[in-house]
Amino acid sequence: MNDDRLKKVKEAAAAVRKRIEVDPVVAITLGSGLSDAFGIPDGGARIDTAEIPGFPRPTVAGHSGGLWAGEIGAVPVIIQRGRVHYYEGWSLDDVTFSTRMFALLGVRTLIVTNASGAINPEIRAGDLVLISDHINMLGANPLRGANIDELGPRFPDMSAAYTPRLRRLARSVASNEGIDLKEGVYVATLGPSYETPAEIRAFRALGADIVGMSTVPEVIVAAHAGMDILGISIATNLAAGVDPRARLTHAEVIETTKRKGAEMRRLLLALIPMIPGQKPG
Repeated sequence: MNDDRLKKVKEAAAAVRKRIEVDPVVAITLGSGLSDAFGIPDGGARIDTAEIPGFPRPTVAGHSGGLWAGEIGAVPVIIQRGRVHYYEGWSLDDVTFSTRMFALLGVRTLIVTNASGAINPEIRAGDLVLISDHINMLGANPLRGANIDELGPRFPDMSAAYTPRLRRLARSVASNEGIDLKEGVYVATLGPSYETPAEIRAFRALGADIVGMSTVPEVIVAAHAGMDILGISIATNLAAGVDPRARLTHAEVIETTKRKGAEMRRLLLALIPMIPGQKPG
Protein backbone atom coordinates (compact mmCIF):
# COMPACT_ATOMS: atom_id res chain seq x y z
CA MET A 1 0.00 0.00 0.00
CA ASN A 2 1.57 3.30 -1.05
CA ASP A 3 1.03 6.73 0.50
CA ASP A 4 -1.90 7.40 -1.84
CA ARG A 5 -3.61 4.21 -0.67
CA LEU A 6 -3.10 5.11 2.97
CA LYS A 7 -4.57 8.52 2.21
CA LYS A 8 -7.73 6.78 0.94
CA VAL A 9 -8.05 4.75 4.13
CA LYS A 10 -7.71 7.95 6.14
CA GLU A 11 -10.43 9.57 4.01
CA ALA A 12 -12.69 6.59 4.67
CA ALA A 13 -12.04 6.75 8.42
CA ALA A 14 -12.80 10.46 8.44
CA ALA A 15 -16.09 9.88 6.58
CA VAL A 16 -17.14 7.17 9.05
CA ARG A 17 -16.14 9.28 12.05
CA LYS A 18 -18.51 12.02 10.91
CA ARG A 19 -21.42 9.55 10.79
CA ILE A 20 -21.05 7.84 14.15
CA GLU A 21 -21.59 9.00 17.71
CA VAL A 22 -19.14 6.63 19.42
CA ASP A 23 -15.40 6.07 19.32
CA PRO A 24 -15.34 2.32 18.70
CA VAL A 25 -12.91 0.19 20.67
CA VAL A 26 -14.17 -3.17 19.35
CA ALA A 27 -14.78 -4.07 15.70
CA ILE A 28 -16.60 -7.18 14.47
CA THR A 29 -16.37 -8.59 10.97
CA LEU A 30 -19.32 -10.88 10.21
CA GLY A 31 -18.64 -13.75 7.81
CA SER A 32 -20.82 -15.71 5.38
CA GLY A 33 -24.48 -15.67 6.34
CA LEU A 34 -23.84 -14.11 9.72
CA SER A 35 -24.97 -10.56 8.87
CA ASP A 36 -28.62 -11.60 8.80
CA ALA A 37 -28.21 -14.06 11.66
CA PHE A 38 -26.60 -11.45 13.91
CA GLY A 39 -29.06 -8.76 12.93
CA ILE A 40 -28.69 -5.04 13.56
CA PRO A 41 -28.56 -3.91 17.21
CA ASP A 42 -30.97 -1.27 18.45
CA GLY A 43 -29.92 2.35 18.17
CA GLY A 44 -26.56 3.33 16.81
CA ALA A 45 -25.79 4.47 13.27
CA ARG A 46 -26.07 2.50 10.04
CA ILE A 47 -23.77 3.38 7.16
CA ASP A 48 -24.05 2.21 3.58
CA THR A 49 -20.51 1.44 2.42
CA ALA A 50 -21.33 3.18 -0.88
CA GLU A 51 -21.16 6.38 1.15
CA ILE A 52 -17.60 5.65 2.31
CA PRO A 53 -14.93 6.72 -0.20
CA GLY A 54 -12.81 3.82 -1.44
CA PHE A 55 -14.64 1.17 0.57
CA PRO A 56 -14.95 -2.14 -1.35
CA ARG A 57 -18.40 -3.73 -1.52
CA PRO A 58 -19.08 -7.50 -1.18
CA THR A 59 -20.37 -9.40 -4.20
CA VAL A 60 -20.89 -12.82 -2.57
CA ALA A 61 -24.24 -14.11 -1.28
CA GLY A 62 -24.41 -14.00 2.51
CA HIS A 63 -22.34 -10.80 2.79
CA SER A 64 -24.86 -7.97 2.99
CA GLY A 65 -22.39 -5.12 3.33
CA GLY A 66 -22.76 -1.96 5.38
CA LEU A 67 -21.53 -0.87 8.78
CA TRP A 68 -23.23 -0.33 12.14
CA ALA A 69 -21.72 1.61 15.01
CA GLY A 70 -23.12 2.01 18.50
CA GLU A 71 -22.94 0.53 21.97
CA ILE A 72 -23.31 -3.10 22.97
CA GLY A 73 -23.38 -3.47 26.75
CA ALA A 74 -21.95 0.08 27.10
CA VAL A 75 -19.00 -0.87 24.84
CA PRO A 76 -18.50 1.27 21.70
CA VAL A 77 -18.57 -1.20 18.78
CA ILE A 78 -18.42 -1.03 14.99
CA ILE A 79 -19.74 -3.97 12.96
CA GLN A 80 -18.85 -4.81 9.37
CA ARG A 81 -21.74 -6.78 7.90
CA GLY A 82 -19.87 -9.00 5.45
CA ARG A 83 -16.41 -8.83 3.88
CA VAL A 84 -14.76 -8.90 0.48
CA HIS A 85 -12.47 -11.77 -0.52
CA TYR A 86 -9.25 -12.13 -2.47
CA TYR A 87 -10.95 -14.63 -4.81
CA GLU A 88 -13.48 -12.00 -5.89
CA GLY A 89 -10.66 -10.21 -7.68
CA TRP A 90 -9.97 -7.62 -5.02
CA SER A 91 -6.39 -6.85 -4.05
CA LEU A 92 -5.24 -7.67 -0.52
CA ASP A 93 -5.18 -3.92 0.12
CA ASP A 94 -8.91 -3.94 -0.67
CA VAL A 95 -9.54 -7.05 1.43
CA THR A 96 -7.88 -5.40 4.45
CA PHE A 97 -9.14 -1.87 3.77
CA SER A 98 -11.74 -2.00 6.54
CA THR A 99 -9.27 -3.43 9.06
CA ARG A 100 -6.85 -0.58 8.48
CA MET A 101 -9.75 1.84 8.70
CA PHE A 102 -10.72 0.34 12.06
CA ALA A 103 -7.15 0.85 13.28
CA LEU A 104 -7.29 4.53 12.28
CA LEU A 105 -10.64 4.84 14.10
CA GLY A 106 -8.94 3.70 17.31
CA VAL A 107 -10.25 0.13 17.47
CA ARG A 108 -8.16 -1.98 19.85
CA THR A 109 -9.92 -5.35 19.55
CA LEU A 110 -10.93 -7.05 16.31
CA ILE A 111 -13.38 -9.97 16.36
CA VAL A 112 -13.37 -11.91 13.09
CA THR A 113 -15.99 -14.51 12.24
CA ASN A 114 -16.31 -16.83 9.28
CA ALA A 115 -17.75 -20.03 7.87
CA SER A 116 -15.41 -22.99 7.48
CA GLY A 117 -15.16 -26.62 6.49
CA ALA A 118 -14.33 -29.14 9.22
CA ILE A 119 -11.08 -31.07 8.66
CA ASN A 120 -10.64 -32.45 12.16
CA PRO A 121 -13.06 -35.40 12.56
CA GLU A 122 -13.88 -34.21 16.09
CA ILE A 123 -15.45 -31.06 14.62
CA ARG A 124 -18.89 -31.52 13.10
CA ALA A 125 -21.06 -29.36 10.87
CA GLY A 126 -22.68 -26.65 12.98
CA ASP A 127 -19.94 -26.50 15.64
CA LEU A 128 -18.59 -23.15 16.78
CA VAL A 129 -14.80 -23.17 16.66
CA LEU A 130 -12.46 -20.79 18.47
CA ILE A 131 -9.50 -20.06 16.19
CA SER A 132 -6.23 -20.66 18.03
CA ASP A 133 -3.87 -20.04 15.10
CA HIS A 134 -3.82 -20.03 11.31
CA ILE A 135 -1.96 -21.28 8.25
CA ASN A 136 -1.78 -18.90 5.30
CA MET A 137 -2.17 -20.81 2.01
CA LEU A 138 -3.32 -17.78 0.01
CA GLY A 139 0.09 -17.42 -1.62
CA ALA A 140 0.26 -13.75 -0.62
CA ASN A 141 0.63 -11.47 2.40
CA PRO A 142 -1.18 -8.12 2.81
CA LEU A 143 1.98 -6.56 4.28
CA ARG A 144 3.95 -7.11 1.07
CA GLY A 145 5.44 -3.89 -0.27
CA ALA A 146 6.41 -0.70 1.51
CA ASN A 147 5.63 -0.84 5.22
CA ILE A 148 3.11 1.60 6.67
CA ASP A 149 5.20 2.77 9.62
CA GLU A 150 2.28 4.81 10.91
CA LEU A 151 0.33 1.60 11.58
CA GLY A 152 2.95 -0.93 12.63
CA PRO A 153 6.44 -2.42 12.32
CA ARG A 154 8.04 -3.88 9.21
CA PHE A 155 8.21 -7.37 10.75
CA PRO A 156 5.25 -7.92 13.11
CA ASP A 157 5.25 -10.87 15.51
CA MET A 158 2.53 -13.44 14.75
CA SER A 159 3.35 -15.93 17.51
CA ALA A 160 0.22 -14.97 19.49
CA ALA A 161 -1.91 -13.26 16.84
CA TYR A 162 -5.10 -14.71 18.31
CA THR A 163 -4.86 -13.08 21.73
CA PRO A 164 -4.59 -15.76 24.45
CA ARG A 165 -6.49 -13.64 26.98
CA LEU A 166 -9.44 -13.25 24.62
CA ARG A 167 -9.45 -16.96 23.84
CA ARG A 168 -9.59 -17.74 27.56
CA LEU A 169 -12.39 -15.23 27.96
CA ALA A 170 -14.33 -16.75 25.04
CA ARG A 171 -14.04 -20.24 26.51
CA SER A 172 -15.24 -18.99 29.89
CA VAL A 173 -18.20 -17.09 28.42
CA ALA A 174 -19.16 -20.04 26.22
CA SER A 175 -19.14 -22.33 29.23
CA ASN A 176 -21.32 -19.93 31.22
CA GLU A 177 -23.75 -19.67 28.30
CA GLY A 178 -23.92 -23.43 27.82
CA ILE A 179 -22.37 -23.17 24.35
CA ASP A 180 -20.11 -25.94 23.08
CA LEU A 181 -17.03 -24.15 21.72
CA LYS A 182 -14.41 -26.25 19.96
CA GLU A 183 -10.92 -24.89 19.24
CA GLY A 184 -8.57 -25.33 16.32
CA VAL A 185 -6.22 -24.06 13.63
CA TYR A 186 -7.72 -22.33 10.57
CA VAL A 187 -6.13 -22.71 7.14
CA ALA A 188 -6.96 -20.07 4.52
CA THR A 189 -7.02 -21.08 0.85
CA LEU A 190 -7.49 -18.87 -2.17
CA GLY A 191 -10.75 -20.30 -3.57
CA PRO A 192 -13.32 -19.85 -4.94
CA SER A 193 -13.25 -23.57 -5.76
CA TYR A 194 -13.55 -25.81 -2.75
CA GLU A 195 -10.52 -27.88 -1.81
CA THR A 196 -9.87 -31.37 -3.16
CA PRO A 197 -9.79 -34.39 -0.84
CA ALA A 198 -6.02 -34.61 -1.42
CA GLU A 199 -5.58 -31.01 -0.35
CA ILE A 200 -7.63 -31.61 2.77
CA ARG A 201 -5.44 -34.60 3.65
CA ALA A 202 -2.38 -32.36 3.21
CA PHE A 203 -3.87 -29.64 5.40
CA ARG A 204 -4.70 -32.20 8.09
CA ALA A 205 -1.07 -33.32 8.03
CA LEU A 206 -0.01 -29.68 8.44
CA GLY A 207 -2.12 -29.38 11.59
CA ALA A 208 -5.22 -27.61 10.29
CA ASP A 209 -8.60 -28.27 11.90
CA ILE A 210 -10.85 -26.08 9.74
CA VAL A 211 -10.53 -24.50 6.29
CA GLY A 212 -11.89 -21.34 4.69
CA MET A 213 -11.22 -18.56 2.19
CA SER A 214 -10.99 -15.44 4.35
CA THR A 215 -9.97 -13.96 7.71
CA VAL A 216 -6.18 -14.45 7.57
CA PRO A 217 -5.40 -11.20 5.67
CA GLU A 218 -7.45 -9.16 8.15
CA VAL A 219 -5.77 -10.87 11.10
CA ILE A 220 -2.28 -10.19 9.73
CA VAL A 221 -3.10 -6.50 9.25
CA ALA A 222 -4.74 -6.25 12.67
CA ALA A 223 -1.71 -7.86 14.32
CA HIS A 224 0.53 -5.45 12.41
CA ALA A 225 -1.52 -2.56 13.86
CA GLY A 226 -1.20 -3.95 17.40
CA MET A 227 -4.82 -4.99 17.87
CA ASP A 228 -6.03 -7.76 20.12
CA ILE A 229 -7.74 -10.40 17.97
CA LEU A 230 -10.42 -13.01 18.55
CA GLY A 231 -11.52 -15.40 15.81
CA ILE A 232 -14.63 -17.58 15.88
CA SER A 233 -15.77 -19.81 13.04
CA ILE A 234 -18.90 -21.80 12.31
CA ALA A 235 -18.00 -25.15 10.78
CA THR A 236 -20.76 -25.23 8.19
CA ASN A 237 -19.87 -28.51 6.51
CA LEU A 238 -17.35 -31.34 6.48
CA ALA A 239 -14.37 -30.57 4.25
CA ALA A 240 -13.91 -32.44 0.98
CA GLY A 241 -13.30 -36.16 1.45
CA VAL A 242 -14.16 -36.21 5.16
CA ASP A 243 -17.54 -37.58 4.12
CA PRO A 244 -16.93 -39.21 0.71
CA ARG A 245 -20.65 -38.99 -0.13
CA ALA A 246 -20.94 -35.25 0.46
CA ARG A 247 -20.85 -32.53 -2.21
CA LEU A 248 -20.02 -28.98 -1.13
CA THR A 249 -22.26 -26.02 -1.96
CA HIS A 250 -22.40 -22.37 -0.87
CA ALA A 251 -26.12 -22.81 -0.20
CA GLU A 252 -25.23 -25.32 2.53
CA VAL A 253 -22.81 -22.80 4.04
CA ILE A 254 -25.47 -20.10 4.21
CA GLU A 255 -28.12 -22.46 5.57
CA THR A 256 -25.88 -23.63 8.42
CA THR A 257 -24.76 -20.13 9.38
CA LYS A 258 -28.38 -18.99 9.51
CA ARG A 259 -29.23 -21.99 11.69
CA LYS A 260 -26.28 -21.59 14.06
CA GLY A 261 -25.93 -17.82 13.82
CA ALA A 262 -28.16 -17.24 16.83
CA GLU A 263 -25.70 -19.18 18.96
CA MET A 264 -22.81 -17.11 17.62
CA ARG A 265 -24.77 -13.94 18.33
CA ARG A 266 -25.50 -15.03 21.89
CA LEU A 267 -21.83 -15.75 22.50
CA LEU A 268 -20.67 -12.40 21.10
CA LEU A 269 -23.29 -10.36 22.96
CA ALA A 270 -22.25 -11.99 26.24
CA LEU A 271 -18.54 -11.62 25.51
CA ILE A 272 -18.28 -8.03 24.22
CA PRO A 273 -19.12 -6.28 27.52
CA MET A 274 -16.26 -8.17 29.19
CA ILE A 275 -13.52 -7.10 26.74
CA PRO A 276 -12.62 -3.47 27.70
CA GLY A 277 -10.51 -2.87 30.75
CA GLN A 278 -8.68 -6.18 30.48
CA LYS A 279 -4.90 -6.24 30.59
CA PRO A 280 -3.18 -6.78 27.23
CA GLY A 281 -1.70 -10.16 26.30
